[in-house]
Amino acid sequence: MSTLRVTAERLTVLDHPNADALELAQVGLYRAVVAKGAYRTGEYALYIPEQAVLPAALVEELGLTGRLAGSGANRVKAVRLRGELSQGIVCLPRAVAGTDLAEAAAQGRDFAEQLGITKWQPPIPTAMNGEVESAPELLPWVDIENLQRFPDIFEPGEQVVLTEKLHGSCCLLTYHADTGQVQVSSKGIGAQHLALKADDRNLYWRAVRAHGVPAVAERLARQLGAERVGVFGEVFGAGVQDLTYGSSGRTELPGYAVFDVSALIDGQLRWLSAAELLGGQLPLVPELWRGPFDPAVVLDRAEGRETVSGRSLHLREGVVIRPLVERHSTVLGGRAIAKVVSGAYLTRKGGTEYE
Repeated sequence: MSTLRVTAERLTVLDHPNADALELAQVGLYRAVVAKGAYRTGEYALYIPEQAVLPAALVEELGLTGRLAGSGANRVKAVRLRGELSQGIVCLPRAVAGTDLAEAAAQGRDFAEQLGITKWQPPIPTAMNGEVESAPELLPWVDIENLQRFPDIFEPGEQVVLTEKLHGSCCLLTYHADTGQVQVSSKGIGAQHLALKADDRNLYWRAVRAHGVPAVAERLARQLGAERVGVFGEVFGAGVQDLTYGSSGRTELPGYAVFDVSALIDGQLRWLSAAELLGGQLPLVPELWRGPFDPAVVLDRAEGRETVSGRSLHLREGVVIRPLVERHSTVLGGRAIAKVVSGAYLTRKGGTEYE
């Protein structure tokens, strides 16, 4: 999941091709359906992203009672309105009346706390939970921001690689070279500097043991001269999420694919290519394309059918974009990496969103 920020944004207003009373307000590469005439190109408004949970008073003020997602009908989710994908909410709540939104946009001001908006946290199924222990030196995964919100992360023509984003659950493994200790965690639990105690009933431990990930991490630490190695993979299949990639979940070998590797070398954390380091040793997420960065190409490749099973069994969740040469992003203030999620995935019925 990406971080939650409610920000002031300069709008580009476009015609809605299928509705005379509606328009499309574009923020970055996102588009939100708005009432015709509500905004003009160049004006500023607040943008509330997907996965935001709104307080009841704000839901009522915006005229969205009964129209949002979740058991409380208060969570922002992508929808199709008259055939057009609408992601997020563009609005001008009373709470920001008199605020210079152009200045707020320039400052990058976050209005979430002022408006009482919080980030939705998915539930944790029993098989993904377990007894935990402190893990202050666990190598954590990072929140990947959406390219549609931050379209300037990559330079036009910069060489990038697109890998398929899998709909599973993020599994973190850290190998400590000095002690040989292996720590396993999920994204959400790992973010709290906690690891899951070894347990064969736990999904993540079953996956890393079944695929021999600790032994590969140990070899990698020796090869790199690393103090710690992090192997980041997606666990998937029946019983994990609603998209299964043909993995039944009835075998002892859970679906598993590595998407990233990090290593602490001479006190410096480095992000490394999983494909270059682990090819033939562990299953990897599929590479879909590489070449010069073009937003249109990325958005196109985010759609379509999954390639993990080799049988195109269901829709594709999306893509992850990385530069061929790992680098820092001044736009993000951290690692240059982004995602794009397919419209079909966002608007499917009966989907699950466990971390």
